[in-house]
Amino acid sequence: MCGHHHHVMDFKRRFTLSAFLTIPLLFLSESIYGFFGMELSIPYGAFFSLLLSTVIFFYGGLPFLSGLVYEVRARRPGMMTLVGFAITIAFAYSAVTVFSGEGFFLELATLIDVMLLGHWIEARSVMGASIALEGLAKLMPKHAHLIVNGDVRDVSVSDLRVGDIVLVKPGEKIPCDGVVVEGETHVDEALLTGESKPVYKGVGDRVIGGSINGDGILKVRVDRSGDETYLAQVIRLVKQAQMSKTRIQDIADKAAALLFYISLAAGVITFLYWYPVSGVYAAISRTVTVLVIACPHALGLAIPLVVALTTSITAKMGILIRDRMALELVRDIDTVVFDKTGTLTLGVLKVTKVIPYIDLDELVSLTASLELNSEHTIARAIVEYAKSIGIGLRKVEEFKSMPGRGVYGRIDGKKVYVGGWNLLKELKIPIKDDVVRELGGRGET
Repeated sequence: MCGHHHHVMDFKRRFTLSAFLTIPLLFLSESIYGFFGMELSIPYGAFFSLLLSTVIFFYGGLPFLSGLVYEVRARRPGMMTLVGFAITIAFAYSAVTVFSGEGFFLELATLIDVMLLGHWIEARSVMGASIALEGLAKLMPKHAHLIVNGDVRDVSVSDLRVGDIVLVKPGEKIPCDGVVVEGETHVDEALLTGESKPVYKGVGDRVIGGSINGDGILKVRVDRSGDETYLAQVIRLVKQAQMSKTRIQDIADKAAALLFYISLAAGVITFLYWYPVSGVYAAISRTVTVLVIACPHALGLAIPLVVALTTSITAKMGILIRDRMALELVRDIDTVVFDKTGTLTLGVLKVTKVIPYIDLDELVSLTASLELNSEHTIARAIVEYAKSIGIGLRKVEEFKSMPGRGVYGRIDGKKVYVGGWNLLKELKIPIKDDVVRELGGRGET
């Protein structure tokens, strides 16, 4: 993350300074005044234009010059080769002809400005995805409760090894991938799998590092640690996606390589044509003009802008892109199959229907009062529902959580149980109402 931030700030500084120095170049450019039908000669204007352009060329153009050297050495000419070659020719020719007024100082500066802007936008998009990636990494806790010979000691998660037994307390994040060897609970895996409803976990069930334990106490045997965990693999896939290129970027690179050879050939043809007609000076002038014009400003800005928008928008929406090529294939999709409710909902549980067998207000009051003491997401939804319809809560005594089944407590001297199907089976309470059975079949109870 720190590296991405430095990369973004570097392009920002180079673009800001180059754009700032381009402003006086506008006023020093005789071609600008000629465009408006004016003639104006500024004392030492050529000297100041050379000075400003030198700073822009070496400071603002450094990333493209470095890219030019890299691509030439790798024998893979691309966008950097084309831009680096164009700005080098423009600067060299302008420096030689500085006092004749035939230079390309303004064209040089604007080309560097536009290309720096495009790369800055692209770098910002990559950093936006990296911030989302950093949020994923924060899901994993830093410490774990390791059980050694019956004693519990706090250790760094990085020190855990396969086969270790860790204790997970209510409300804590599970520190590793593993298997439950003792205890039962409901685990919130929403941020990892998209499933908004807490998942029941008992002995023998697998748990994912980074998911949140409910109101039960678990002992988990570590079977994956470090880079082998589910979360680490997700992060690795996202990093690979950041390094990948879309097809349109590949096309742009190939087009830039082709344009490089075409512009080079056009430059040679121009020189060979004009040399016998108008002499060396005119031939060089027109050759440089062709080479500078051949550099595609729009291509260097449009492609990074497209990548920036797709990467940053999806990252803000919680969509982690595994392969950028997949984005281009989305346009051909005509059927989408979803296998998780959390993908289609807001991920927040709410009470949608109440079927009372006693007074409705009494039912909601007893249930919400008991659930107020629970950390379960369904419990919070019930409490919020009671508040929304103005039902008051009561004092609860002897509260007890029963992981995987429900909760128990005494209210006004009465024994009150709140739970699901497992609790009803344990209390041997049959359900004969067809409506309740139908709702249960749809996962709404």
